[in-house]
Amino acid sequence: MLFDVDRFLDDVLLSPADKPVWVPACNAYEDEQGFWIQAALPGMDRRDIHLVMKDGVLTIKGVWKQEESNLKRIYVTREFRSGVFSRAFRIPTSVDAEKISATYKNGILTIILPKREETKPRRIPIDHA
Repeated sequence: MLFDVDRFLDDVLLSPADKPVWVPACNAYEDEQGFWIQAALPGMDRRDIHLVMKDGVLTIKGVWKQEESNLKRIYVTREFRSGVFSRAFRIPTSVDAEKISATYKNGILTIILPKREETKPRRIPIDHA
C-alpha cells in the first residue's frame, strides 16, 4: 500500500498555522498490475511539474504560477493559489522503479507504478488427474 508521507508528517509535526496553503488533491489505488497515483493540477504547464524518486519515496513537486496582477483589476474573490507545492508518497518495494511512467492530460497527472513481475499474483493451473 502507498503511504502518503507528507500528510503523515503534516498531521504529526505541523500546527494548523504552519500547514501548506495549497497541496494538490491526489488519488492512489492498486490492482494486480501495479499502483496508480493521480494528482489534480489544473491549469499547470507540464514543464512546471517534476517527479523525483529517491530512497523509496516518490515526490511530486512544482510551481503553480498565477497570472500577474493587473493593477486595474479589483478582485471580489481570489481563491487561486500560487507558489511551490510538494507531495510525497512512500513506494512499496514491489514496484519496479525503473518502469515508472507518467502522463499529464486535462489537468490530471497520472503516475503508473508497475509491480515487479515476481511480485504479481500468478494463476496456478490445476492438472487433470
